[in-house]
Amino acid sequence: MQLVLDPEQQELRSAVRKFLTDQSPSARVRSAMESDDGYDRELWRRMATELGLLGLAVPERYDGAGAGHVERAIVQEELGRSLAPSPFLGSAVLATDTLLALDDEAARAELLPRMVAGELIAAVAVAEGGGAWDRTGGATTASRSGDAWTLDGTKTAVVAGDVADVLLVLASTSDGPGWFRVDPSASGVTRTTLTTLDPTRRLAKVAFAKAPATALASADAAAVLDLVADLGAVALAAEQLGGLQRALEMAVDYAKVRVQFGRPVGSYQAVKHGLADVYSDWEQGLSALRHASWAADHARDELPLAAALVAAYVGPAYFRAGTLCVQYHGGIGYTWEHDAHLYYKRAKSTELLFGSPARNRARLADRLGV
Repeated sequence: MQLVLDPEQQELRSAVRKFLTDQSPSARVRSAMESDDGYDRELWRRMATELGLLGLAVPERYDGAGAGHVERAIVQEELGRSLAPSPFLGSAVLATDTLLALDDEAARAELLPRMVAGELIAAVAVAEGGGAWDRTGGATTASRSGDAWTLDGTKTAVVAGDVADVLLVLASTSDGPGWFRVDPSASGVTRTTLTTLDPTRRLAKVAFAKAPATALASADAAAVLDLVADLGAVALAAEQLGGLQRALEMAVDYAKVRVQFGRPVGSYQAVKHGLADVYSDWEQGLSALRHASWAADHARDELPLAAALVAAYVGPAYFRAGTLCVQYHGGIGYTWEHDAHLYYKRAKSTELLFGSPARNRARLADRLGV
């Protein structure tokens, strides 16, 4: 197990942090989240072409860097820290992991190099109703006529679904669940950008009505979903920890300068305790994340439990940090212009993105056998 980053990984962190600090400051984050696309296209292009971030966990034969999930988690931490709006989680994490887990070499060879280059954005559509991921494909059905497939149904909370050039959809067939590739511009596909709490990340609802689809080869579609869910939970936890760390820094900085009754508020014991608790959350969450991302690369049999643990712990911890950050900034007269509310909203939205805290705890209990 690797708990400490090696020199190359530390260098990667420094490079990504400097890049995002310089190229995605708060003003640019706000501009991107209010744009038509909901993300910064120029930033996305530079992440792909200058830093090679979109293919960190992609094998070199698909033009990726051939690195691992530890390195990708480092990028996710920094993206969470900066709140940079981007399709990274949807395309460079969920869709990339899905393609790599499927048995469809032709789809990998066609799509991954373009995704790594930032030329194509892909999204995974699996959630329905309340947002739960259904291993059966849910109420979305795939029907076959000869060699042609069509989809009917609705997927929701599709990360990057509003800007995706390709959709990877899990649907029910007469032989069980199956994965399908869908062109979102095809007839019968309707995309709706959802109104959500977090303005820095957009989600979409995608409806299919006799929409043409291409079947993707997979020996066990449900097992692919399980793996993608575990890897996605690790990536999301990394993003949450980055945001948690930044929210804590903001609260600490303000507690040092805000004076009340002649003393900095940070000198009061109750304030110290609150900050220390969040710091403790970050330290423990980081240990869980390092183990889970290491397991993704080196011990896949340990990944299900490690992913369930980090998801159950980090989501609520980030929300506590976001709440504390807002409360500790109360003295300035809380306004839209301050970034504290953006971290709070990201914290709450990501706490529920792949399932509620109760569901994450239930998954952890199941995997512990208790």
